[in-house]
Amino acid sequence: MRFELFVALRHLLARRKQVFISLISLISILGIALGVMALVVVIAVMSGFEKELKQKILGNTAHIMVMKYGGGISGYQKITENIKQIAEVEEAAPFVFNQAMLTHGRQVSGAGVRGIEQGSDPLRLKLEKMLVDGHFFSPPGSLPVTSPPEIILGSELAKNIGVRSGSDLRLIAPSGSPTPMGLVPRMQRFKVIGTYTSGMYQYDSALAYTTLGAAQKFFAMPDQVTGIAVEIKKLYEAGSIAEKIQQKLSYPYWARDWISMNRNLFTALKLERVTMFVILALIIMVAAFNIISTLIMVVMEKHKEIAILKTMGLSSLRIMRIFVWEGMIIGTAGTILGLTGSLILCEILKRYDFITLPGDVYYFETSLPVDLQLYHLVSTAALSLILCFGATLYPSFRASRLLPAEALRYE
Repeated sequence: MRFELFVALRHLLARRKQVFISLISLISILGIALGVMALVVVIAVMSGFEKELKQKILGNTAHIMVMKYGGGISGYQKITENIKQIAEVEEAAPFVFNQAMLTHGRQVSGAGVRGIEQGSDPLRLKLEKMLVDGHFFSPPGSLPVTSPPEIILGSELAKNIGVRSGSDLRLIAPSGSPTPMGLVPRMQRFKVIGTYTSGMYQYDSALAYTTLGAAQKFFAMPDQVTGIAVEIKKLYEAGSIAEKIQQKLSYPYWARDWISMNRNLFTALKLERVTMFVILALIIMVAAFNIISTLIMVVMEKHKEIAILKTMGLSSLRIMRIFVWEGMIIGTAGTILGLTGSLILCEILKRYDFITLPGDVYYFETSLPVDLQLYHLVSTAALSLILCFGATLYPSFRASRLLPAEALRYE
């Protein structure tokens, strides 16, 4: 064992008259441990919230949406095939999306109505997994011609208008049909065949799905679609792939990826995460100040020993190392204790639903999400140790400047 480390341990494990110093050291360790644990847990929860939010968004939105300036896309079959030829594209399918009024009895609610292809649309498998009641759309041609079109509602939307699987409702289009009496609202009866729950309140309360053909007929777009949904292999390369699609199709078509469509939300989450990191890092900094007070007390208590060591020939640099070792032992012990506590607390939060987030406030309804990554632990540990090292510099410098003659004058 290095001599400086040996002396530092003897100081920290003091007995008899120096019990107070050991108590102060223990308080310093606990302060750093609490700061480290708070920082790791909060960052893990915020990362879990962002991860969960991305999953919910991708469960209801295509990776890339291709649309046209000024209206619907004609000849969409050829454009869809051109998009599929791009190597990074996994699937592409046309869709129709528009706003409509849903009525059932006296209940009225506005919602977005999305028409999807029953075979190749990327959202088909996602929608089938989210169904909580009823069934998916019937195969084309399996229903009588007189049967009303089928529609699937979000669970919250179905509650709002009081319908369930098997119920009928009416859709009212925002644009009417011209008649000699003027514009008459376009209405059509639809049959509710199922409800879905995505876990994201924003979609469950304001989004309904129907078949592409039914949506084209209802919104008077017989040979057009609103856009083309594109699914890609690498999610986080969506921006560059969207640019590639736009360059291939050129004006008047444009492509937007899922990251840019939700940029404001993700930017706000990133800002909150950085802010919380800074605030909780200050807690660790405050705990590190306890190390300064502890070491100053040790220097005052051990001034005779320091003077004797210097008289025996120990250099000022080695004296300084003794107190740096003391501070780093306290900081390392607190950091390890805090990381261990954060691992235990994160595991408890994962296994048990102590806290449930209301969906109408936090976008989705779920238990507190936790996503603890290795870099969270490493970055927090590095920050804690750096702050603790900085806290040791002033007391250790004071100890190294102590003059033996002054310390032993009255002894």
